[in-house]
Amino acid sequence: MRRFAYLGLLIMGGLLAVNGDASAATPAKTTKGKSEAAPAASKAGAGEDVAVLKTSMGTIVFKFYEKDAPKHVANFKKLASSGFYDGTTFHRVIPGFMIQGGDPNSKDADRSNDGLGGSGTNVAAEFNANKHLRGTVSMARAQDPNSASSQFFICVADAGSLDNQYTAFGKVTKGMDVADKIVNAPRNASDRPNTPTSIDKIVIREAKPDEKGPAPTGGR
Repeated sequence: MRRFAYLGLLIMGGLLAVNGDASAATPAKTTKGKSEAAPAASKAGAGEDVAVLKTSMGTIVFKFYEKDAPKHVANFKKLASSGFYDGTTFHRVIPGFMIQGGDPNSKDADRSNDGLGGSGTNVAAEFNANKHLRGTVSMARAQDPNSASSQFFICVADAGSLDNQYTAFGKVTKGMDVADKIVNAPRNASDRPNTPTSIDKIVIREAKPDEKGPAPTGGR
């Protein structure tokens, strides 16, 4: 029941406050201003690209929905390639729902503002037909649908209530067991992990044959 309560609050309010924690399963509070199209990212190779997330718990690989969310994909690739995500953490974990990361505020020891940061640039919503299923990678945002910036989340279970509310821009093809370990780590009442999993580096490169899908199943 707790999972569905979170989903309802996310759809109705966009931001969730629990025990004084203003972060949510999709918070990306960024610099105010008009949304900007993300610059085109350079190709990692001639074939299909993937993101390789090297974390302190292991490696997660996901493919991109290039055609369905081109601006979000370009934005993520640009940030990843610049090293923006290096040293950030998965600062929010909700079993049966998702893991969230990508906030530059999570690089330091002050955890009180984790979930409130961004890159300073917003990306306009690109809601699409891809469902929020287990393994879906989607962009976090605040109440404004066009407020996505740098934070993202990975669904560890199906979350259909988020469909057409948040921009899905990728799907995990390897490493869902790592996501399961991250989401099940000990956490506090505000869903902040006691020891956050770090994102040491994100590499964008051409997919290997076994990294193109299908998405992993099972687990939680």
